[in-house]
Amino acid sequence: MNKISLAVIAAIVCAAAAFAQTSPAPASSGSLTKEERQRAVDYLKQTENDFLAAIDGVSDAQWKFKAAPDRWSIAETAEHIATAEDFIWARVNEMMKAPANPERRAETQGKDQMVLEKIPDRSRKAKAPEALKPTGKFATREELVKHFKETRAKEITFIEQTKEDLRSHIADNPALDAMDAYQWVIFNGAHSKRHTAQIADVKTDANYPKS
Repeated sequence: MNKISLAVIAAIVCAAAAFAQTSPAPASSGSLTKEERQRAVDYLKQTENDFLAAIDGVSDAQWKFKAAPDRWSIAETAEHIATAEDFIWARVNEMMKAPANPERRAETQGKDQMVLEKIPDRSRKAKAPEALKPTGKFATREELVKHFKETRAKEITFIEQTKEDLRSHIADNPALDAMDAYQWVIFNGAHSKRHTAQIADVKTDANYPKS
């Protein structure tokens, strides 16, 4: 992975850097258990549905509304979600092509729960890197949604069907250190959940258009 991509990932997860604490270890060694597989699939599907529901029915005025000049609109937040999804999914693919390194499994203990609980927590803010700042890259809202759904579908299919040992493909996360491929995948769900909450915040602004 090039230096720009590493910087992108570092910024995505910087809000979690303070949470490197001990919690229960992943449940299995070797290939994923049925429970782990189902847990990840359900989480990816739920966070996808929540994100799509959050932008469904939003008018053009609501889509572009900014609570302040330095705050993101719903359109910008949605673009950030879709763009980050691609970056993280690309990271997982690179990890799976690299040799397994199961000797590092002990370093990933506790990271499942940390990702699920701490990444969506917006009490700690993070600034997006330039590469993930919204630029209007999608011509239409429909194009953005289609792109996001295609990437998320690949992740879900991967978790459902892979026979690979995701727990033994481990790569350093600039904020959380060692994370296995399973944890990187669920991180995408947690990241979209974090920013779906940001979309909900936009809608609570007193000046948010009624229609």
